[in-house]
Amino acid sequence: MFGRRKKQQRSEITFDPKKQKAMIRCSICTGEQTAGFKDIATGHFEEIMLIRNAGDLENFKRTYGITEITKEY
Repeated sequence: MFGRRKKQQRSEITFDPKKQKAMIRCSICTGEQTAGFKDIATGHFEEIMLIRNAGDLENFKRTYGITEITKEY
């Protein structure tokens, strides 16, 4: 019940720009930012990584070949 989540390997996570939208989900209360992909059809958000600084964001963009990213609050 309270076990650790299994980490997904980067090779298992794929980004399809036709079906998904790259975005950062931001918390209004804490300011926490999470990068991931939102399914355009269903609206389901898949968290990929926590963004702590500009370097993390650049790493996320470079890893998945993303040039433009939006924020959602």
